[in-house]
Amino acid sequence: MSPLLPLPVTDSDRTTCAATDVLRRVGEKWSVLVLALLRERPYGFNELDRAIHGLSRRILTRTLRTLESDGLVSRSETPQRVEYALTDLGRSLLPLVIAIGEWAVTHAPEINAARARAVSVGGSR
Repeated sequence: MSPLLPLPVTDSDRTTCAATDVLRRVGEKWSVLVLALLRERPYGFNELDRAIHGLSRRILTRTLRTLESDGLVSRSETPQRVEYALTDLGRSLLPLVIAIGEWAVTHAPEINAARARAVSVGGSR
């Protein structure tokens, strides 16, 4: 079995890694939230804008454009509205993102306890 990572890991390895690119995208503050909303049904731009408090229209536009350029979201336009929907590719990503979210919820007490220990150890030095 070949190693998961070439050693040593170079800057080039990191920047050209497909996994790093996808993790960067799903690690963005708003991308996962937009994908989760679109899981239920297509949304118009204004509907998304109203559904997500604290997200500026400029950042929503940028997020949607990026998700569209990655092939995760499609954009369709009629004279009355612009509508966004998940693509098959975007839909295939969601179970993985949901699994990470479920893992985070399940292990939050352990993570918080570890962080508390790290603070108490760091604070007593």
